[in-house]
This record gives sequence, structure tokens and C-alpha cells, in this order.
Amino acid sequence: MPKVIYYVASSLDGFIATEDNRLDWLLNFGFEAFQDHYDRFMGDVGAVVMGARTYRWLRAEQPEGWEYTQPCWVLAHREDPAPPAADIRFASGNVRAVLTEARDAAGERNVWVVGGGNVAAQFAQTGLLDELWITYMPVALGSGRRLLPVSGPTPPMQLIAATSFNNGAVELRYAVV
Repeated sequence: MPKVIYYVASSLDGFIATEDNRLDWLLNFGFEAFQDHYDRFMGDVGAVVMGARTYRWLRAEQPEGWEYTQPCWVLAHREDPAPPAADIRFASGNVRAVLTEARDAAGERNVWVVGGGNVAAQFAQTGLLDELWITYMPVALGSGRRLLPVSGPTPPMQLIAATSFNNGAVELRYAVV
């Protein structure tokens, strides 16, 4: 059965970006060590959900392109310009309705909650998140955008896999039970 997965990189102290939404700390590690792993993950993704900040960051980084071929829902209070030929759908309100549409579009493939942490927290708090795939990078930020800023305790999670990378990063995969 397809899953809703929050797949993200985090600092050791639980931040996915700096306060000003920068990812220099993450990009310094490069992508080579993670590319095969990422490609396998993406092969099972049929739809993508992200927040407006993540969307705007991606657009600023790739002003002329868009890397996702899957339909993408952007949780936002307003629509932003979309790249040509990209399947971008802006939505606001209940994440349950967004997930229903995303699951229908994904078919037998997974839905990737790209981020940010606030979007993932909405899915977690409504019981809609099936797994968390967190790649912890060997760096601490001290402050920034939190990994999963929930308002209270989540249900227990069970470690289902761990992958270590040569650069010191470790991916932990958890199932929400």
C-alpha cells in the first residue's frame, strides 16, 4: 500500500534549515554520496506535497526549471508563478483533502511530504504520516527551522531501517505505529 513519507535531511540538533531558510550547511555535503539512495526513493514517489517556503526556495534555486515530474501540491495562502509544464497545484486548508487528491494522483506510488517541518507536523498531528525518513547530517546549527514542530507528543515510532553514509550522515527510517 502506498505511504505518506516525510523524507528530509536534518542537523544533529533537529533543524532542517537556518532561521533565514538557508541550506548552505547541507549543500556543503554534496549529493554524490546520496544520489543512488535518493533515486531509488524517487522511483517510488507518485506525488509531492510541500509548503510555500519550500516551494519558493526551490524556485529561487532553479528559476528556469523544476526537478519534479510528479504532480506537486503546494500548501499556501496564495498562488505563486509556476514553471512551464510543471504540474503544480496550490491548496490551502485541511491537509486531509490535499492528501486525498495527492494519493489519487500517486496511484500505487508513495506521497512525499517534502517539507518544511510545519507541513510535516500538520500531517503527523492529523495521523496522516506513515513514515519518517530522516538523514541526520554530522553538523549542529544551534537554531533554525525545526524538523517536526508538533504541538504535542506524537504516537510512538518504530525504527525500521538505518543507512550510514561515508560522509558521516545516517538515515533513520521510522514507521508511525
